[in-house]
Amino acid sequence: MQLIERDVPPRVVWALEQAGVHPLLARLFAARGVRQADELDDSPARLLPPDALLGTREAAVLLADAIAAGQRICIVADYDCDGATACATALRGLRMLGARPEQLGYVVPDRALHGYGLTPPIVEMVKARRADVLVTVDNGMASHEAVDLAHTLGMKVLITDHHLPVIEPDGRVNLPAADVIVNPNQPACGFPSKALVGVGVMFYVLLALRAELRQRGAFEAAAQPRIDTLLDLVALGTIADVGRLDDNNRRLVALGLKRIRAGRMQPGMAALFAAAGRDPTRASSQDFGFSIGPRVNAAGRLAEMGLGIECLSTDDPARAEVLARQLDVINRERRDLEGGMREQAEFMLESLMPEGDPPAALALFDPAFHEGVVGIVASRLKDRLHRPTFVFAMGQDGWLKGSGRSIPGFHLRDALDLVAKRHPGLLKRFGGHAMAAGCTIAESDFITFKTAMAQIAEAGLDASLLQRQLSTDGPLDAQWFTPEAVQALDAAVWGPGFDAPVFCDQAEVLNQRLVGERHLKLSLRVQGHVRDGIWFGRTAPLPAKARLAYRVSLDEFQGRQRVQLVVEGAVEA
Repeated sequence: MQLIERDVPPRVVWALEQAGVHPLLARLFAARGVRQADELDDSPARLLPPDALLGTREAAVLLADAIAAGQRICIVADYDCDGATACATALRGLRMLGARPEQLGYVVPDRALHGYGLTPPIVEMVKARRADVLVTVDNGMASHEAVDLAHTLGMKVLITDHHLPVIEPDGRVNLPAADVIVNPNQPACGFPSKALVGVGVMFYVLLALRAELRQRGAFEAAAQPRIDTLLDLVALGTIADVGRLDDNNRRLVALGLKRIRAGRMQPGMAALFAAAGRDPTRASSQDFGFSIGPRVNAAGRLAEMGLGIECLSTDDPARAEVLARQLDVINRERRDLEGGMREQAEFMLESLMPEGDPPAALALFDPAFHEGVVGIVASRLKDRLHRPTFVFAMGQDGWLKGSGRSIPGFHLRDALDLVAKRHPGLLKRFGGHAMAAGCTIAESDFITFKTAMAQIAEAGLDASLLQRQLSTDGPLDAQWFTPEAVQALDAAVWGPGFDAPVFCDQAEVLNQRLVGERHLKLSLRVQGHVRDGIWFGRTAPLPAKARLAYRVSLDEFQGRQRVQLVVEGAVEA
């Protein structure tokens, strides 16, 4: 591991402090590219306008016409948290904007039976519900055959998505023939925030629809629906889908967190916070990523995502509480299953690296693996070994379903595209992003895939990229080891592209012991002060002196708050 300290421009820090920004936050924000205090303004007026997102006007007209004509609208969702929040946002927003309950419905593909996205069988299910308009959320960009079938069956199709379009071998971008596509990553779309996730795209469609209905005189200006009441869902989906926190995404998340902290959230969101044992008045982006999001995601992994969508879309607090408890139980099952799979995968890794040095890319398959958690296991292994990693499980349809996670410098979807070009027919389906992607292959092709991916990684990754690098914010001054400073850090919005603070300092290890069999509890001397610390998932002892990378958190016990170091990495001093 290599610890790299971020550059901090002192003039920018001074300017931010003069504008009233907390001194510690001023330093952290400046290191993340903030140059002026107005960049931290998270008021709704600073959000990018919906007209900037290609297709929103046309989508608004299509939906407004459908609502006025009493047509049935069916949402086709994805089975992850982004898809669930996008579907709930669509259902809630369309109801707010005049669609009657009987006009609205939704379908979620079953992960095991249908696979990902809009497929012909899903179109048949939508038509069986007598839908006139099919709207995708968080999927659809690769659904050419399904879109054509929907048109044949007499339905209009609106695709709202954020995934990359299909690129043909000749370099041509191949878009499905939908009536309207809203996707910041489609050609000719000049929307500055390419990192908008599925729920964010749907939020912008609803803003455009409200503007269209306002032009049609559907409601008085003073009484127009408040689309911002959906921002708690937008914030959850953005963080859970690991959307990069550019300025616009950061504002969306900040606005959602403000609503939650003030108690102005959907009943399902409140119920999920309660089930997770989290305090909504102190809600943070970390709560979304590590507590709330996993509970929603668990439904799509091991059960049926309808549970998550119903929890987030119901107006009945009692119903939301029941559903949130069910999601909590499923999430515990998911954790147990993931733990067993990870142990098996780590055992398999020993045969892959007899000398302790893993290949440039990993691909694992075991008949006992569960399709619902392959992505999580791939992520854990990627974090441990710092290698692009695919984990496969046997699907109910007889195909291997793989989920991959990558490291900086290796674009996973582009790598899959290269595999497809070098081995035509190998990948039955594939898609994704730079850091996360998925594919379907035959079991007999697993070794070919594994070899091809390793060869591409070996060619594209040099030794420096294969060494884990952790960016840090340098030492944390002793004056900031206070509950108040930690609370100020927790209140800020952190995530991909605007990473949570990780500090770095020399430490003397005074005492260390295992707790819970898997975590290293530490007593450390840092800057002359004795500090409590913990390294989750670490069992190997530390040397007497080390340079530690760490986060700070509040450990609460019997009403007392203590600042502790949560260690993320170490190099011997």
